[in-house]
Amino acid sequence: MEYTAKDSINRERMPRHVAIIMDGNGRWAKQHGLVRMLGHRQGVETVHNITEAAAELGIKYLTLYAFSTENWNRPQQEVDALMELLVDTIAKETDTLMKNNVRLLTIGDLSRLPKKAEEKFRGCMAQTAGNTGLKLVIALSYSARWEIIRAVKQMSNEVKEGKLRIEDINEETVSEHLTTAGIPDPDLLIRTSGELRISNFLLWQSAYSELYFTPCLWPDFTVEEFYKALLDYQSRERRFGKTSEQLLSDQKKY
Repeated sequence: MEYTAKDSINRERMPRHVAIIMDGNGRWAKQHGLVRMLGHRQGVETVHNITEAAAELGIKYLTLYAFSTENWNRPQQEVDALMELLVDTIAKETDTLMKNNVRLLTIGDLSRLPKKAEEKFRGCMAQTAGNTGLKLVIALSYSARWEIIRAVKQMSNEVKEGKLRIEDINEETVSEHLTTAGIPDPDLLIRTSGELRISNFLLWQSAYSELYFTPCLWPDFTVEEFYKALLDYQSRERRFGKTSEQLLSDQKKY
């Protein structure tokens, strides 16, 4: 039997939440002499494979950065094609999500989507709302700065209306006003394509996330590469500002 990285994964030390910046579709297409949209279509297959792998491993949340607020500035033809691809993908994948007990969620400004895309997305979220397995969170028309500004405005209005006191605002208050309210912060943040930045993604939530960068372009990011990222995560010591000795002492208490 052929050995895979999956064989070494400790199921007792799985990250609860994995977030991925799916980068490299356009470069993958260029390398293969194809138009950019074919790279995006190939990337959809990777989404399917990684989602199934995460569900099988028992990961609770998988957040995928699909379309940023900045992406609206791309050529209109590409934006239109991406929105059409989104609609087609939701239509094809909804039955699979139901079969695998996966619930679809979203973070971002869906109101900016074309009406057909928004309706399809909301319909899929409603249909999968009762599923109890993996929560697949799609970051769509999302950026962290947009999200933080939105939260500040909401809190400001609540202070103005007397519903919130300035002295009561803390980290928990801010988190409750983000689009990720109710979703745990990511334990592991993966970025494909070799770029070493997080591109305005989950800036508040990833304060203590473990970061993993891989040169693989997203369409080449196989399930085996996903397993390698999980193994790398499991090799790290997460201290959250504490010392190794403090962590060891805490562990002995339980």
